[in-house]
Amino acid sequence: MATTTNGHINGDDPKTKFTLKGSPVENLRPLRVVVIGAGYSGIGAAIRIPEKLRNVELVVYEKYEGIGGTWWVNTYPGVACDIPSHSYQFSFAPNPNWSNLYAPGHEIQKYLQDVAERFGATRFIKLSHKVEECVWDDGEKKWQIKVKNLATGEVFTDSAHVLITARGQLSEPRWPDIPGIDKFEGKKMHSGAWDKSYDLRNKKIAVVGNGSSAIQIVPKLQELEGTTLSCFIRSPVWISSAFGDGTMKDLGLDPKVTEFTEEQKALFRSDPSALLKFRKAFEDFGSSLHNSTIAGHPMNIESQAFFKVDMESKLSRRPDLLAKIIPAFAPGCRRLTPGKGYLEALQEPNVTAIHDPISHITTTGIALTTEKQIDANVIVFATGFQACTSPPFPIIGRAGLTLASRWSQHPDSYLGVAVDGFPNYLMLFGPNTTIGFGSLNRILEAQVDYTVSVIRKLQKEDYASMEPKPERVRDFVAYVDAYFKDTVYLDKCKSWYRSGGGVGDKIVALWPGSTQHAVEALRSPRWEDWVYESADSSENGLRWLGNGWSWTQMEGDPSWYLNPEEIAFPWEVKPEENPKYKSRPWSH
Repeated sequence: MATTTNGHINGDDPKTKFTLKGSPVENLRPLRVVVIGAGYSGIGAAIRIPEKLRNVELVVYEKYEGIGGTWWVNTYPGVACDIPSHSYQFSFAPNPNWSNLYAPGHEIQKYLQDVAERFGATRFIKLSHKVEECVWDDGEKKWQIKVKNLATGEVFTDSAHVLITARGQLSEPRWPDIPGIDKFEGKKMHSGAWDKSYDLRNKKIAVVGNGSSAIQIVPKLQELEGTTLSCFIRSPVWISSAFGDGTMKDLGLDPKVTEFTEEQKALFRSDPSALLKFRKAFEDFGSSLHNSTIAGHPMNIESQAFFKVDMESKLSRRPDLLAKIIPAFAPGCRRLTPGKGYLEALQEPNVTAIHDPISHITTTGIALTTEKQIDANVIVFATGFQACTSPPFPIIGRAGLTLASRWSQHPDSYLGVAVDGFPNYLMLFGPNTTIGFGSLNRILEAQVDYTVSVIRKLQKEDYASMEPKPERVRDFVAYVDAYFKDTVYLDKCKSWYRSGGGVGDKIVALWPGSTQHAVEALRSPRWEDWVYESADSSENGLRWLGNGWSWTQMEGDPSWYLNPEEIAFPWEVKPEENPKYKSRPWSH
């Protein structure tokens, strides 16, 4: 006998056995999400996921004792933001209280702590919890996650429908592979694992490396009482003027005075329009530098000439050093770093720049290939981080495939956020997602929004799993390779942007385009690029439409569409003249 449900007749005919799902169309089925890492992107996820999603259980595991990611890890002398701080913050949490245009590291960490507390992210963050392994369970359609509580030693297994890594690129120190490194009997420190309790005064200090960290460290160590520094400079490097100098002049400010007065901070606090104007000036300038990344572009040629003249002026007393440190490659091939005081420090009597290759490390110092020995009490390794690699713990996807083996030659991905063969696995600050010039933070926020959309699609449309199509991953890799072949990033330099230990022929760190390009690419997901498995046992792909009701009729606001904030009011007479859509085209 046929029965009637909600006006629908369900009989014994197989064609009519379909039954409605007994939930409203929003379909808020329960999901559990695990995020690994509590830096910028992890904090962003811990804000946006609970804000926008319902019935989603969230936990963020952070192995360190505090939040902030790279800004918790990096505490070396001189650590600071090397771009204007007002371009290095959440768009929704502008800070009027930066002490300096280039904020010190501890201030950035405090800002992140404050934002996490202000927007409730700390509710979900478990500190001193180290993830040791993540395995996809294809039967359960969940990630099984092995976690160690570093405070108690307890090891337990968590599970999640969705796994998100937000570990960043600059938090896992990369120690150099130099023979004898373990034989040194003095003090060893990495810029990313600094021992603040150690007294560096009156010490012979060897600094290995001349990247962004070393450029900030050397001037500070040079100033310490009784220190002598041996700086091992393997590669030439462009030292730029500070990125905000031109904008400071345009704003009528002295670029040499980067500290903010109490009056300036009070103005920013009391006048949001003044703060917005200041922020937009630096954002616009950062975006204007995109042409300098194109090989042979007049902007890059002009920049190279300007930096060369500036460095020659600062090194006029040391032509020997000048010949070794000015590169032949274009600015931007390696990360361009403003180095306040670095070139000046290299010329001080207590500093020696060494360009001969290192042979090995002895019990008392560093031996060169020339057979010369450089004695040291301390060796500081400013040798960078494990960037664009798989996490330092196994991630095991379908059929036992590990992400480490998948990326053994070079990392690949779909838009930097997902990898085929690893269902329900999303990445924040993954491969090909950083930027040479422009706002990195805006890209990270766009990635967070994208992951929220993926989680919501899984939930609402009753999918057990999602992963990108392999052909779309290949397409993105091809796009990345084609884009970078005409840029400065493949000039003759060694850089963490590249594959093959910094000398390969692929760019694996940078987004293939500008910040604005990345934000637009991520704004509206192309769901046709994904492969899906249904969580619904019926064969009807639209069963998620539910029982014909909306959640807004039961618990929400049934006339929400009349609320002014929900209405996109068109301009009268000529809606196409709306400046909102002239400044940024509408997206589907």
